[in-house]
Amino acid sequence: MALRGTNQEFGRPYNRRIVLETIRLHAPITRADIAKRVGLTIQTVSTIIRELETQGFLIARREAPKGRGSPATVLSMNPEGGFAVGVHVTPLGVEAALINLAGAVIGRERRDLPRVDPDTAFSEIKGLVRQLGALRPNGRMLGVGMAMPGPFDVESMSFVGPTTLEGWKDVPVRQSLTLATGLPAFIEIDLAAAAHGERLYGRGSDFRDFYYLYFGVGLGGCMVHDGTALRGAWGNAGEIGHIPVVPEGDLCPCGNRGCLERYLSLEAHERRARVIGEDQWRAEVAPIFRQAIATIENLFDPETIIVGGLAPKPLLSRLVAAASPLPNSIAARRTRTA
Repeated sequence: MALRGTNQEFGRPYNRRIVLETIRLHAPITRADIAKRVGLTIQTVSTIIRELETQGFLIARREAPKGRGSPATVLSMNPEGGFAVGVHVTPLGVEAALINLAGAVIGRERRDLPRVDPDTAFSEIKGLVRQLGALRPNGRMLGVGMAMPGPFDVESMSFVGPTTLEGWKDVPVRQSLTLATGLPAFIEIDLAAAAHGERLYGRGSDFRDFYYLYFGVGLGGCMVHDGTALRGAWGNAGEIGHIPVVPEGDLCPCGNRGCLERYLSLEAHERRARVIGEDQWRAEVAPIFRQAIATIENLFDPETIIVGGLAPKPLLSRLVAAASPLPNSIAARRTRTA
């Protein structure tokens, strides 16, 4: 992903973000190299660096001498310069993690709370944030982010059915999260949050364009193009679980029949494999999975599809194996490596 800044004054917050991101990706790095990568002047970069150093977000050190003249100063992230708590609320429960500025997980806690109601969830989150914060009692807490199932603000689908948070309709989530934790709060749909995490710290960092297939209690996905998650007009792009794939198939809580996540999701796996067995379930859904992969590839033309989410890795691995060989699509190139 090419990060390019602006030397206009109104672009200062954006410039700070891309300078930080460039340091995260390429540290240790000099001011001159940062300026070259992001298209800003040395003066602009130096001003931003001074601010970030003062705030404790960066560590500066001199390179070893390589000849005449003073060695250059190189910059890297200060992992202890700030911390945030990431929270994931699903129909299965609540999970929270304390993360430092370098993205390392300092601590993680989970509470199994099937079909958790909002009051219980925020009470648990309050305790989890306090518990995790105690791991860095003197650390600067920058905020709390919460991922939850979507879609958002769709009358017939939001908080409807077993793959969503039933009973959460009209809950002021952001305000409730701030009230529970006392921290700046950010809310994201879980499939997009997972795709961002994959881009920053997982296999997605190797690709400019990839599709993240999120196998959770429901099923969703997110196309990442040039480092940016494609969100759609209302932020709900990627809800492929509600694409009808089986004519006159199982009734979905959204009102349609034959929706993909009625067959391919953790909820579907638990419901169906209990009746017909694990092996038979895989055989049953493999053709539907192959169809979904071909649809994604023909629609988005990604370099690769990364499958992840809440499902255990062995389950995903066996499902991918059962779906082979994949049908032909525009992604079937001789030069494809992933």
